[in-house]
Amino acid sequence: MTIGVFDGVHAGHQSVIGHCVQVAGRAGLRAVAVTFDPNPLELLRPEIAPTRLCSLARRVRFIEQVGVADVEVLAFTAELAAMSAQDFVEKVLVRQLNAKHVVIGKGFRFGHKAQGTAETLRAAGLTVDEYALVGDGEPVSSTRVRAAIARGDVAGATQMLTRPPELEGVVVTGHSRGRDLGFPTANLELHRLAAIPADGVYAGAATVGPHRFAAAISVGTNPTFGDVGRTVEAYLLDFDSDLYDQTLRVEFVSRLRDTLAFESVDELVTQMHRDVEATRRVVS
Repeated sequence: MTIGVFDGVHAGHQSVIGHCVQVAGRAGLRAVAVTFDPNPLELLRPEIAPTRLCSLARRVRFIEQVGVADVEVLAFTAELAAMSAQDFVEKVLVRQLNAKHVVIGKGFRFGHKAQGTAETLRAAGLTVDEYALVGDGEPVSSTRVRAAIARGDVAGATQMLTRPPELEGVVVTGHSRGRDLGFPTANLELHRLAAIPADGVYAGAATVGPHRFAAAISVGTNPTFGDVGRTVEAYLLDFDSDLYDQTLRVEFVSRLRDTLAFESVDELVTQMHRDVEATRRVVS
């Protein structure tokens, strides 16, 4: 068993989970990953709760892809937050989940006031592997991934995640300017804690249902029109259907440029054509 929030399931998480799978295989045990929803900080310290790198459903899918037999999602409630580390091990890990061996990242803490350590697990009769996290001089972490996304470094985030950073939301009605300009965009309604990249225009991809399209994605306030609200809009290449009220997932592959205020609508349209062609080159 391995335990963690695993937000984003980045390269470090994949390494720990993969080690758990290997150990389980050698011992003839089932490999299980235990994760929490929501992130404990959303309950304990909502004022500093981190942004979310992916939805719970995507997190579970990414964990499963590493090879575990099962993913156990524990609801992080006030009751669970108040549980001592010893009770968490005995009641949840041992009795409820039948844990035998636990794989954790070095420095992992758990239980009320984060008092649980590897020694707490060993004291309950479990064998424990403390696995050093992977990194390029410093361990890959969800915090580093969030920082890269926040500054628009989607290439750096991709390297740490092993896939492009993504956002998922329902398509809602926007200003409809894109359609008038010949570039109908899908305006995403996002979770308040979504990890949104820095303002700019990005080349990427958009997935709706089973279909995936290259997409030019704009993040920002549309300064040419004097807008102040920050939006995420995607123009799907070679697509011409209604997306309203459908769930759309966008992936950020490459940052193309900053958000700019243009002198005229014609200048904006010219640049949008360039953005689309750049997107086609990057994504192909």
